Amino acid sequence: MRVIATAGHVDHGKSTLIHALTGTHPDRLEEERRRGLTIDLGFAWTDLPSGERLAFVDVPGHERFVPTMLAGVGPVPAVLFVVAADEGWKPQSAEHLAAVDALGVRHGLLAVTRCDLADPGPATAQARDRIRSSTLGGVEAVAVSARTGAGLAELRAALGRLAARLPDGDVNSPVRLWIDRSFTVRGSGLVVTGTLDAGRIRRGDVLVTARSGRPVRVRGLQALGEETGLVRATARVAVNLRDLDKESTGRGDALLTPDSFLPCLRCDARIHGGTPAAALPRTAVAHIGSAAVPVQVRPLDADLVRLTLPEPLPLRIGDRAVLRDPGLRRVLAGLTLLDPQPPELRRRGSAKRRAAELGDASGIPSEAAELRRRLLVRRGELTAMGVAVHTTPVAGDWLADPSHWTTLRARLAELVTAYCSQRPTEEGIPLEAARHSLGLPTVSLVEALVTPPLRMIRGRVSAGPAALPAAVADAVHRLTTELAGRPFAAPHAQRLAELGLGRRELAAAVRHGAVLRLAEHVVLLPDAPRLAADRLSELDQPFTVGTASRALDTTRRVTVPLLEHCDGQGITQLLLDKRRRCAPRIRPAPVTTPP
Repeated sequence: MRVIATAGHVDHGKSTLIHALTGTHPDRLEEERRRGLTIDLGFAWTDLPSGERLAFVDVPGHERFVPTMLAGVGPVPAVLFVVAADEGWKPQSAEHLAAVDALGVRHGLLAVTRCDLADPGPATAQARDRIRSSTLGGVEAVAVSARTGAGLAELRAALGRLAARLPDGDVNSPVRLWIDRSFTVRGSGLVVTGTLDAGRIRRGDVLVTARSGRPVRVRGLQALGEETGLVRATARVAVNLRDLDKESTGRGDALLTPDSFLPCLRCDARIHGGTPAAALPRTAVAHIGSAAVPVQVRPLDADLVRLTLPEPLPLRIGDRAVLRDPGLRRVLAGLTLLDPQPPELRRRGSAKRRAAELGDASGIPSEAAELRRRLLVRRGELTAMGVAVHTTPVAGDWLADPSHWTTLRARLAELVTAYCSQRPTEEGIPLEAARHSLGLPTVSLVEALVTPPLRMIRGRVSAGPAALPAAVADAVHRLTTELAGRPFAAPHAQRLAELGLGRRELAAAVRHGAVLRLAEHVVLLPDAPRLAADRLSELDQPFTVGTASRALDTTRRVTVPLLEHCDGQGITQLLLDKRRRCAPRIRPAPVTTPP
């Protein structure tokens, strides 16, 4: 299926032409038929000679209904532009063309109607000249009369050629169905309609509404009046929904694949055509998809603006929109969305810096460009903005710009060096302190930055093996001298401090293996367990704590934690009667020489 919207001045015969092509009059409302004036969107379809099914979205041409026209054209890839031969180019022809141009529609066909009332040549030349300067470019033109049928066959053939040129919708993309109509059907409930320009919808799917975020189940599907279990883009579709009432949704809302879009409350966009950024009013209406929302406009540069929305919309990079002045009833400019999740502008000069960041942004989603601008971003956030991700996350689902990641790693090494030089007795910089200094959102990113020679030690980042600080080495030397004659006479806390082994110095000495801390304020040299084993092995086995204290020439304050340490090392064994014995030592077998 292909979908085409009409465009053109009021009363130039758009609806009549669709009726002649399809056999169905698109004006649904009694008021439209009574007044002969289209005031809402209409829908009809036909089969082309090629077998292609073509759906039409018929839009009103009156200036009061331009918002309705934009709701119909917004999600549609092509237009059938209608100009009457007897009236030629008119004011709403110009505004409709400005809207089509602002939306970036590149596929179209010109139908010059009422050729039975006037020579179509002048109107055709005039219209083609005006259209040529828009995104539609040079379009094929067909003169036609819906009343006499003249030119209808040629128009059908031209529509077939146009349909063949239209791009296929990406059926693997998530669904974003902009709702252009909602109504209730007795016995079925709520039905919404829209143009599906990407993705696929199945009966039974669970989608969410953009406006409320509520999950809704697809109860039924219709495409061009026929029941179906599956609809693929591009298509006109009617969706029967469970768990939703008419008051909860409507035109401007959208049905979305869950977890595939981010709610956008502000966005940065590039303007094209029409009014320069500095001359735009500070308030305007943005038409995006089928939505029309009042926005605050802040210029960033000559052709860059920041829009602030009153309610979130599911926007992506590259979305096109129309900025319109509802008071003057004119199109101000077209917009290409560059960033649906921009940073806040808080400091003086931040708008100018932001404009520089977006200087080369084209609105075409690029993973490399987005990583370069964002530096760090979650994978799901980037894909929700419409960016195809191929980079491997650096930690969890975090993606990083390669250059920024290299800079972070170098900064972490500098942080560790500076921290350890200021606090030589500590193992390294705490993870949380490093995270704060680097401005990272989570400590998992700090952990991912740690590569040799950096290493992780008990929640800190260390510079790796390093020499014992000079002050601590001197204190250990003094302790060694003090214990030279009595290796088990552990000094008390005050004496340790006098030797230069305060709390931090002692912790550093323990980490480097320069001393052995058996208990609070029980500190010996690292070879104490081996020396104890030699002395204790000479005792009658088993032995008591008191016997061991006398053999080691120390007190129970030292003996008890030393023996417990030896138990853990397999040097001694604790018996049921609380005595101990030395574990048998495994000696190497003697080497024998063969005779």
